[in-house]
Order: sequence, then structure tokens, then C-alpha cells
Amino acid sequence: MRNLYLSNRFFITFGMVAVVFTMGYIVPALYILGIVAFCVSIAFVVADILLLFGKNVDVTAERKLPKLLSLSDENKVILKIANHSQRPLHLTVVDELPFQFQKRDFEQKIGLHAGEENQLAYELRPLSRGEYAFGNTNIFAETKIGLAQRRFRASEPMNVPVYPSVLQMKHYELLAFNRTSSQEGLRKIRRIGHSYEFDQIKNYVLGDDYRSINWKATSRQSKLMVNMYEDERSQQVYCLIDKSRSMKMPFNGLSLLDYAINTSLAISNIILKKYDRAGLITFSDKIGSTIKADRKANQLNKILHALYNEKERPLEANYELLYHIARKLITGRSLILLYTNFESMYALERVLPYLRRINNFHLLVVVFFENTEIQEFVKEDAKTIEGIYTQTMAQNYLAEKSAMAHVLRQHGIQTILTRPEDLSMNTINKYLELKSRGMI
Repeated sequence: MRNLYLSNRFFITFGMVAVVFTMGYIVPALYILGIVAFCVSIAFVVADILLLFGKNVDVTAERKLPKLLSLSDENKVILKIANHSQRPLHLTVVDELPFQFQKRDFEQKIGLHAGEENQLAYELRPLSRGEYAFGNTNIFAETKIGLAQRRFRASEPMNVPVYPSVLQMKHYELLAFNRTSSQEGLRKIRRIGHSYEFDQIKNYVLGDDYRSINWKATSRQSKLMVNMYEDERSQQVYCLIDKSRSMKMPFNGLSLLDYAINTSLAISNIILKKYDRAGLITFSDKIGSTIKADRKANQLNKILHALYNEKERPLEANYELLYHIARKLITGRSLILLYTNFESMYALERVLPYLRRINNFHLLVVVFFENTEIQEFVKEDAKTIEGIYTQTMAQNYLAEKSAMAHVLRQHGIQTILTRPEDLSMNTINKYLELKSRGMI
């Protein structure tokens, strides 16, 4: 009896029978009709239950999940459903999703003939890292009569971890190394001059830098030959992630910290593919994960697991501590990508001396965020005095953000002021630009 449920059609049917009974007080003939309708409805319910709970009625389901889910991406979940009964069934599938999605009305419907198999697919977009627990898959089967339902439980509970976006990492890797790509986003920057390692000598073609002509090889071959250079390798690149309370701000359901984590994974993969060494430091009021820059085979895996375990902290970031750990841990001139967020000029001025010191020893790129919600608010029409005042304050806030970027550039610090959703693209572009200009 635990698996027996009554459908909406059942309640509609008996509701109509009750109306007929009620009308029987006015028209006696309807009372007789109501008794007949009630008996017929009961007979149909009993027949429906016997059909559903017969010996040869069985429905199975199998849930197919990836080994891990990617943060902020649409992850596909597939349910393979089979009707092993000898009659067609209408199925309502209710999959028990992890509580993090807060979907309490999830259901899908499907009809299967006798012995037929089919599959349902749906997508989930996780917005926080951690382990997600999927429950059972509940299938409510009903016959063509449709007055009762039988529940089948399939697909055992299972746990799946949500890691920083591996899908985005692979996507940006393809864009960065696809020289023929015409998609918008990552851009190749032609290098002017060179401070690169010698690669080979080749025939001169139109467009080659004439300053690279090898005159000795030209005299031997009796045709113009030029030296080719490749980018210097094994440069150290560190991602420094601020995980203090300023990075808790959510945009499109994803916190700034998670945007920075996804980007750090994507750019670390490209750094390693470019034969440079990738490292990671996270900090807030105290130092978190520290991974020394390297390009071993398991380096990306170490960075992935470290990023998976990171959590926001409620206190302010300690930049003095960051400066000392950077001096101690990062040996040799390196490219440092600092992901943080400044909400006021005062917040920037407090940490600017430490940023300038770090920039004296390394090539520092400060990455912080535009507030896209305020940008959308500024575009709206102000219709009241209060609205005009609020929009003026919002415009001053946006202007202050631009002024902060200008101050950083005035002190020789490379700066990226970006929308959260464009963070990965802009950061990778900056890395490719600095590398092509020979600044690292």
C-alpha cells in the first residue's frame, strides 16, 4: 500500500460524482445516476489497481552522472527508463535532486509501450563547490484508466563532487591554441621585437621582421633567411586568490571567489600547456593553500584539488602577510595574477603600498571586478527625485571603480577591471599579451 497513490483524475472523477449526488437533492433522478456513477468509478479504480499491481508489471531506471560536476556549467544528467510490463504505461519521473538546487517541483513525464526503453535528459547548474547527494529516482506509473498510480523506486542514492569548472578549462584551452579560430574572445597579439629563445632558421616570407635576417645564412643559401624564435619557457606564474569577505558578493548566483577559482583553473592549464610553471596561493586574514610553481605532470591535479577545498572567510584580507609570504615563497621574478575586489578608493589606498612592493620584485597583475548590477541600474530611467539621487550615487561608484584602475596603472601595476562573466577571457588575454611582449 505504500506504493499506491491516487491521481488527479481520481479526485476529479469523484468530485464530479459528489456534485451529481448534491444535485440529487433538487432532481431525484440525479441521485440514482450518482449511485450508478459511484459504483462504476469504484469498479474502474479496482480494475486500475489490479492492472498496476499485476505480476508482470515492472519499471526500472538507471541514472547516468559524470564522475564530477563542473561548477557554474550546465551538466547533463541522463535517466534510462525501461518498461518491462506487458501493457503501455504513462510514467511521471521525480528524481530526488541534491538540496543545493532547491528544486522541489522537479518532474518529467514520458509514455512507454510494452517492453520499450527510452531515456530522459535534464541539465543542472551547480553554484557552489562540494559534494552533492542524489537520492532515489521515483517513477509513478499509471495505465490508460489513470485513476491510480504505482510508485517504483530506482537508481540508488549517490554522491557526486562539484569541482571548479573543468568544462570551461577545456573550452578556453581550445580557444587559446586554435590559431585559425575566428571566435570572439581570446586574441592573438603579434609580437614586436623579441627576447626569446632561438628556434630555427627559415626562408624569409613577406611580413617577417627584417631585423631577424641571418646574413651569414643568407650568403650561404643565396636567398634571404631569417632567425625564428620561440617564447621563453619555464616562467613562473602564480595565481593569488583573495578569499576574504569582499569576494563573497554573488553575481548570477556565483560568488566572486568562485569566478576567480574557475579562472585560476583555466589559466593554470594554459600556463602549463605553454611550458611555463603554474603556482597557487590563497589568502585572507591568514594564508590558505600554497602550491609552489612547477610544471610536473600532476601539478594541474594538485591545483584542482586545492581550489575545490577553498572557502570564503568572513574577515578582511591581510596584505602585509601576503607580501611576506610572497617574498618568502616566490623566488625569482614571476608573473603574479592577484584576484581581489576593491569597493572603495579607501580600500585600495590601504593596500597600495604592499601592491607596489610586490610589483617591485615581480610583474603584478591586479584583477578586480565591475559591479554589473549597478551598471544595469544606471541604464534605467530615473522618474523621481529619489531615483535621480540614487542613480547619481551609482554613477559615482562606477566612476570610482575606473579611477581605482587608473591609480594602479599610474604606479606601474598591470590592471584588469572586468565583468565577472568575462573574467576568464580577459585574464587569459592578458597573460598571452604579456608573454607575447616578452614581459615575463
